[in-house]
Amino acid sequence: MTVINDFISSLGNATRSSDAKILLSIMQEQSGYQAHLTGSIIGFGQYHYKYDSGLEGDASVVAFSPRKQKLVLYIMSGFANYEKLLQSLGKYKTGKSCLYINKLKDVDINVLSELIKLSVKEMQNKYVCK
Repeated sequence: MTVINDFISSLGNATRSSDAKILLSIMQEQSGYQAHLTGSIIGFGQYHYKYDSGLEGDASVVAFSPRKQKLVLYIMSGFANYEKLLQSLGKYKTGKSCLYINKLKDVDINVLSELIKLSVKEMQNKYVCK
């Protein structure tokens, strides 16, 4: 955990560092997995995927990256099943599996926590997660 705390402390932006510490706590609590650092991504849990094309690999069950421009949350289950939650989340943008947030003050933390928890459960139902 020291490596992750050092990474968060090195961000050079007080708001981003504070938000990263809060996300670290929320994701660890909601996922039940210990955090691990891969590059600039803080991940929780792991699953193995294999596409019909034969491409396969390992990925985090849920993760985030405190990027310079935005916080990026990797919600690996996607957002199709979470439209109702997203309506009350606050200010955000999405990609296929990415949730982009400027700062945590822009969103409802309780809604974000629920989104993370439900995504983890969905991934655990679909894959063998460690």
